[in-house]
Amino acid sequence: MQITTPRLSMRQIMAQDWPLFLRLHTESRVIEKCFDQPSDDDIRAKFESRLPHWSVTSGAWLCLLITDVETNTAVGITGFDYDGRSAEVGCLLLPEYFGLGYATESLLGLIAWAMRVHLISVFQGIVTEGNSASEKVLAKCGFKLNEVIPQAYNIGGILYADRIYKLNTNSQA
Repeated sequence: MQITTPRLSMRQIMAQDWPLFLRLHTESRVIEKCFDQPSDDDIRAKFESRLPHWSVTSGAWLCLLITDVETNTAVGITGFDYDGRSAEVGCLLLPEYFGLGYATESLLGLIAWAMRVHLISVFQGIVTEGNSASEKVLAKCGFKLNEVIPQAYNIGGILYADRIYKLNTNSQA
């Protein structure tokens, strides 16, 4: 499985991607608006769960390594969890690649591939209140704010609202 966009290449993660995966889940600038830092054991378990060959019916997260094709440098991960009705998307980028459009480009490429190859038409993104950069990415990709659940998620002992964005490609002109 290979997804390409003008600047990016995406493929399913492999065992050698562990150092990047670990950094993405422990780097404070990456996770501060997403989740509390998990233990190394929890990160390892999450990583291992994403290694087996993915299929649309596997019930597992599709986790793709994002690589800048010009420099052949890994910049982050993206993917989704598909429950048979909708795909919940997610993306984590290394801080040195924030603000360069990689999140938007990778998400647009992922959605186009999911629609074309797996006929998935409904997507959602859940963003923690205050994570305006992720909200902007979803908006650029056509997602609309669908629901706000107050005090739904705890990060660092503080409760934040979950902001749920939806994209239904069947309803677009």
